[in-house]
Amino acid sequence: MTTSESEIQARLLAQALPFMQRYENKTIVVKYGGHAMGNAELGKAFAADIALLKQSGVNPIVVHGGGPQIGAMLSKMGIESKFEGGLRVTDQQTVEIVEMVLAGSINKEIVALINQTGEWAIGLCGKDGNMVFAEKARKTVIDPDSNIERVLDLGFVGEVVEVDRTLLRSRPAVTAAPTTSMRIPSPAPLPARCMPPACCSSPTSPAYSTATAC
Repeated sequence: MTTSESEIQARLLAQALPFMQRYENKTIVVKYGGHAMGNAELGKAFAADIALLKQSGVNPIVVHGGGPQIGAMLSKMGIESKFEGGLRVTDQQTVEIVEMVLAGSINKEIVALINQTGEWAIGLCGKDGNMVFAEKARKTVIDPDSNIERVLDLGFVGEVVEVDRTLLRSRPAVTAAPTTSMRIPSPAPLPARCMPPACCSSPTSPAYSTATAC
């Protein structure tokens, strides 16, 4: 590292110190997605930032999406995506692919990147420990021809109604968990109530965003 780079890093750390002290021993949620997920160097930089948060006394929980990767895998498997009112319809076959990509592939890649920094990360999804509960999404759309409202059946798509934080509070390390919303298929079928967590966010970097929690 050059002198100039050292000076820049020292200045950034000095600026960040008040925030590190403010959130010491607090849990924050970091949403990871966008272009950072498809760029190896940005992925490493993200993991380094998460490790720095942990080392500064903050407890980070990473939540992530994976829409492009899901779409690519569906195309590779020859599964056509269907949409109703601009929302993806998720059948049983599709939700199995979604779970495989989010919980089985992307999640583990993020965990590996964080572990490579020397920190200890674990990967979770909404199924683990019955952590996240959701109800089947009920969306309606107005037919433009008849002006009659009709209910959309989006299949295995739900809206989060409850998050059990027990598993998150007992974790010994940085946690990575798939994220979703009412517009993204759940990586777990929803015959009862199960869906991975979504999070709020406020911009902090072009690559990802954070929101404080608990």
